[in-house]
Amino acid sequence: MGIIEFQVIRSAAMTLIRNEDLIASIADALQFISYYHPEDFVRAMTRAWEQEESPAAKDAITQILVNSRMAAEGHRPVCQDTGIVVVFMRIGMDVQWEGGMSVEDLVNEGVRRAYLWPDNVLRASILTDPVGERRNTGDNTPAVIHMSVVPGDTVTVEVAAKGGGSENKARLAMLNPSDSVVDWVLDTVPTLGAGWCPPGILGIGIGGTAEKAALLAKEVMMEPIDIHELKARGPRNRVEALRLELMDKVNQLGIGAQGLGGLTTVLDVKIKDYPTHAASLPVCLIPNCAATRHAQFVLDGRGPALQTPPDLSIWPDISYEAAPGSRRVDLDSVTRDDVKSWKPGEVLLLSGKMLTGRDAAHKRLIELLDKGEPLPVDLRNRFIYYVGPVDPVPGEVVGPAGPTTATRMDKFLERILADTGLLGSIGKAERGPSAIEAIKKYQSVYLMAVGGAAYLVSKAITDAHVVAFPELGMEAIYEFEVKDMPVTVAVDSNGTSVHQTGPAQWKKIIFEKMDKSAF
Repeated sequence: MGIIEFQVIRSAAMTLIRNEDLIASIADALQFISYYHPEDFVRAMTRAWEQEESPAAKDAITQILVNSRMAAEGHRPVCQDTGIVVVFMRIGMDVQWEGGMSVEDLVNEGVRRAYLWPDNVLRASILTDPVGERRNTGDNTPAVIHMSVVPGDTVTVEVAAKGGGSENKARLAMLNPSDSVVDWVLDTVPTLGAGWCPPGILGIGIGGTAEKAALLAKEVMMEPIDIHELKARGPRNRVEALRLELMDKVNQLGIGAQGLGGLTTVLDVKIKDYPTHAASLPVCLIPNCAATRHAQFVLDGRGPALQTPPDLSIWPDISYEAAPGSRRVDLDSVTRDDVKSWKPGEVLLLSGKMLTGRDAAHKRLIELLDKGEPLPVDLRNRFIYYVGPVDPVPGEVVGPAGPTTATRMDKFLERILADTGLLGSIGKAERGPSAIEAIKKYQSVYLMAVGGAAYLVSKAITDAHVVAFPELGMEAIYEFEVKDMPVTVAVDSNGTSVHQTGPAQWKKIIFEKMDKSAF
């Protein structure tokens, strides 16, 4: 009899979470973070903008902040890469679920609803059969879901949309117990390049096993940016001291915004650790980019938990204008001789027609070249923009259309330049040695657009239509017509790369400042 009474009491105390509560909350959170940066991120980026002394880095941060406010006002994505959805759930032991669907199915239904929301369509980037057909699922499902069961009668959910450019820069090492984590991080960060769109956040997981370290690194980057508060009060434990040490030393590398060289490479360093085996020291580093997107909510049985919009006054009152003296370029008449006159670091304003193409399109083009078959587009004397845009909503020519990481196209570049007469390429981050050599060999050029300024960039696009491979979805080849699209000469026709010269210059400047402050 006592057992029966106990079961009745426990049942009465259970919290019922209805299917629609979780689905609607997930969908709302994903829409919310697509166009609202977290407030702590905006404030940290503004602080970086105020302190930055490098003109190129300050220009990039200006574009990021202006883009962020435009996205918040227009309710359109801050970045064209609207991410792979990552969800952490802490489910109370006294929670009961409405029947009929698994928790994973509920989360994925929320993702589906968010990414197909007609008023703010989000880009579907998730591919099934990753080593085979790589077919787009069409609705950005499935999410990556981590669940734990904890005491309590609520469900706490953290939702993030993680961009591919920053996720691709994740690094894992199984260090020896006597190795220095600081040394490993400082050796590793310069190898990441700028494809993760700094300035951003470094999430570092230490301990456990290989997979636990990665999980810690991903989870800790959900925490608010608080490094300046930590610095003001001082560290209370070894992890906090390590955060401060790495924050200073990573910024002293001089990598800067978009890898152009500058004072701020990271806005915060987040660390979470876990007990580990005596023979092991697993360490995982995962960067979060200038499109940092995450939110939290709690379900307690009283219905969906919806996000609260921030006050727009948290954004600085700044606007973006290209630097005085920026060179205007007509893409419809530009010649190879014109390109030879462009200088590293010079800001250009592009107008006219350009083609787009990224990984899948380049693979198709190379396959056609290998077969001796004609290409569906003529690349001679054209520029190709590495982008996969968001679908437009009514009133738009194209959705947010920021650049993707150029280094992924490096392996295709020499063949494309040699066999098609392509004049130049546009993307984000640096080019690798083979691409730089090909650019120099064929007197081409590489132009950099700012990653994390996708909505701002889209406003320079006056026309857009698919011209090849429509079945590839966002990876199809478009023709864009642009008006005064701002870019920077990142690799000139002589092979000089600002992603090499800029950080080297600013690392030297930073250390000279440190030497002077020591006296």
